[in-house]
Amino acid sequence: MTATALYEQILRKQSFLCVGLDSDRRQLPACLSDDAEPLWAFNKAIVDATAAYAVAYKPNTAFYEVAGAAGWQQLEKTVRYIRRQHPDIFIIADAKRGDIGNTSQRYAEAFFDTLDVDAVTLSPYMGRDTIQPFLEYPGKWAVLLALTSNASSTDFETLTVDGGSTVYETVLQKSKEWGTVDNTMYVVGATQAALLAAIRKIVPQHFLLVPGVGAQGGSLEEVACYGMNDRCGLLVNISRDILFADSSGGFAAAAAAKAQEWQEKMALLMGNGESASRLSIQNP
Repeated sequence: MTATALYEQILRKQSFLCVGLDSDRRQLPACLSDDAEPLWAFNKAIVDATAAYAVAYKPNTAFYEVAGAAGWQQLEKTVRYIRRQHPDIFIIADAKRGDIGNTSQRYAEAFFDTLDVDAVTLSPYMGRDTIQPFLEYPGKWAVLLALTSNASSTDFETLTVDGGSTVYETVLQKSKEWGTVDNTMYVVGATQAALLAAIRKIVPQHFLLVPGVGAQGGSLEEVACYGMNDRCGLLVNISRDILFADSSGGFAAAAAAKAQEWQEKMALLMGNGESASRLSIQNP
């Protein structure tokens, strides 16, 4: 999928919502407790309920790997179902891989050929060798960790290096030389929204994957104000606020209602044009 195709879906749905399929088996509704494949049953219901409002899904692989082979099989079923029922929706494997050589090549093959997702989250801290195998797949994306939303991101990401730039700024500056706006995007946490304007000066046209809105306290309005570009350029991930909006048998309907709420907020932010205008002033 190209950046243009992703933007066209955003325009069509008036949404830049990414639903994080962090399907924690300890939090699944009790009505699924006897299901032979509870992760799959839960995901199918969530996808059916939210696909009208979402442009992307982001399963975090840890919530499937913890269940062993059975968990991974349920992830595979989820991806196949989205591909079959909603082929325009962008799928991100939140795996945070980061290695080199033939290991990195096998990771790329596993996620792009075998699992058939559109994108994988990656740690860039071993350099270009970590990312290159993923960039060799046409239509697929590397999603690089840049400035994350966790409190201890300051341990490394905001440290100043030689020349006065921070580590995350150095990652952005260097890695944008490796790929293009059609195969590289960046993770920038919503709790770091005030820094989005400066990030946009480095990567004005790349898509940003933004976690941390909702349960983690990030502001959607601030993210749009500082991070939206003239082609939206944002995928805002919401997980717990949608997935676990209700723990009863009506969990899917509650998820749909929450997803619609977020979509409506996004439509308003896309329609008012203030975010893009502010960005154009900051980056003439």
